[in-house]
Amino acid sequence: MTVLIAGCGDLGTEVGLRLVALGQHVVGLRRNARVLPAALNGQSVDLSREQPDVPPDTDVVIVTVAAGNPDPAIYRAAYVTGLANLLDALDAARVSPRRFLMVSSTAVYDVDDGSTVDEDTPANPGPGTDSILAEAEQLLRSRIPSAVVLRLGGIYGPGRERLIDQVRSGRASVAERGRLSNRIHRDDAAAMIVHLVCRATGPDRLYLGVDSTPVPVVEVLAFLAGELGLPVPEIVETGSRRGGDKRVSNRRILETGFSFSYPSYREGYRAVLAGQGVRHP
Repeated sequence: MTVLIAGCGDLGTEVGLRLVALGQHVVGLRRNARVLPAALNGQSVDLSREQPDVPPDTDVVIVTVAAGNPDPAIYRAAYVTGLANLLDALDAARVSPRRFLMVSSTAVYDVDDGSTVDEDTPANPGPGTDSILAEAEQLLRSRIPSAVVLRLGGIYGPGRERLIDQVRSGRASVAERGRLSNRIHRDDAAAMIVHLVCRATGPDRLYLGVDSTPVPVVEVLAFLAGELGLPVPEIVETGSRRGGDKRVSNRRILETGFSFSYPSYREGYRAVLAGQGVRHP
């Protein structure tokens, strides 16, 4: 059987390598598949413009698209048009995968009062890119009702060192000092995807993927400064509402038996500072 990964960038490649290590045959779709590791079978395709070739034995489909640009038109092309082309290709090939998982974002919750958000909280995206993500989720639900949506928090990890760079520069920008942020290490996000598509028991249709320690960004910055032996950087408040102010619950994914390698930013950023792992091209 084949696992098809659409949008095989950093996260998708890590997922693919973990599945290959488990003995799976993995096909990765991306615009330039030549950069994929040899262990993955790459297919160069621009899903925003064309349909991929779907292997007839495709058993699992994983969508880990990253727009790479906050422009709404680019978001729509990646998340909505790309998904539609993938779904149309599955129909044309008469392939009905046993599992279909799409990565989305906790940004579909436009919550700004510090309250707790879980899978039972209705999505209420703000205008722009967040509403486009919600539209992609709705498209998937209309075509494959049993599909799993995994809404991830902010991904950090190898090569994702914006906060580290800000500490080293001595100046950091945050929305508000007390505003909560929710994150997940890239490796835990990949492990979570593998866990959900491989477990024997059918997964629920929605999970939230964040670690167990939602905290204000200023706390993470202070921790990093301590680890680096540097002063806490000057904090500049931008007043942006992007990301909101919410405490995202990971209770449901923990109830499946999933275990975090990095349950908080402390373990995760120590691994990043130690140079553990690589960011895939």
